[in-house]
Amino acid sequence: MITITTAILAINPQAEVSINSNDVKKITWHNGTTPIAETDILAKQAELQTAYDNAKYQRDRAEAYPSIGDQLDLIYHAGVGGDAFQAAIKAVKDKYPKG
Repeated sequence: MITITTAILAINPQAEVSINSNDVKKITWHNGTTPIAETDILAKQAELQTAYDNAKYQRDRAEAYPSIGDQLDLIYHAGVGGDAFQAAIKAVKDKYPKG
């Protein structure tokens, strides 16, 4: 879940805030940080969450691909165009397709 803090820092990377219970109504702005409207924070939070959710296949693929060492070993033994290398990569891409 994308936090209120993450949303605020996406809008203003220099913001200094403290937030109680990840509640947009419980924000304390510090050291002269200009407050950001609650609606803007919540909109940014939703935008970031959507982007995170839409990239799930990328996270799944990253975990499922063979290690770099294993990939290099496949390339060494079969070449980049080798069936074993292509099959290993294709299996992951098929399991976790884009969007």
